[in-house]
Amino acid sequence: MAPEIQTKGVEYIKAADGRTVAQVIRHDFDDYGAFPPYLDTDEEKAHLAEAYGNIDPEAERQTKAHMTADELPLQIIMLNRDPGAVVKPHYHLVTERPTNATRHQIMLCRSGKMRINVYTKEGEHLKDVDLDPGDLVLMFEGHSIEFLELGTKAIEIKEGPFPESDAADKVDF
Repeated sequence: MAPEIQTKGVEYIKAADGRTVAQVIRHDFDDYGAFPPYLDTDEEKAHLAEAYGNIDPEAERQTKAHMTADELPLQIIMLNRDPGAVVKPHYHLVTERPTNATRHQIMLCRSGKMRINVYTKEGEHLKDVDLDPGDLVLMFEGHSIEFLELGTKAIEIKEGPFPESDAADKVDF
C-alpha cells in the first residue's frame, strides 16, 4: 500500500495491528502538492498534454491530489481548478479488480452534521469521527452512522454490484 501522508485535513484511522480502517478528508484540505499524480515519464507528460489541453505538469501536481493508494477499489482524487480548465471526454477501463475482504464505502456530508463510528471488521470500536459539510470518510471495514442535526444530508458511495438483499450485503455486530 502507498505511504500514508500526514497533512492538515487528512486523517487515517488504524486498527491495533496497523492496518488502515478508514481515511478522513476534511472540507478544508488544501495540500494538493502532498498527493501528486504520477507525471515522471515523458509518456505520462504527453498523456497529460493530450487529455488536459497542455496543462503544465508542475501545475497539475499542485491542483490534483491522488488521495488513495492505487491498489484500493475506490479512488479519491481532489481537484482544484480555475475557470476554463477542461478535462476532455473519456471513460475508465476495468483492468484488474482488487480482491478485498469488505466492500469499501464513502460517506460525504452535504449539510448538517453526522458522526461515523469506525470499527474493525472484528467489531472493535476505534474512533468516532464527526463530519461537517464537505467532509468525507472512506471506510474499509465496519461503521455505524449517527445523524446529529435536523436536515442532515449525506451522499453514500460504495462498491457494487449490490447483492440481492440487505442481509447478503452486511455483517452486523
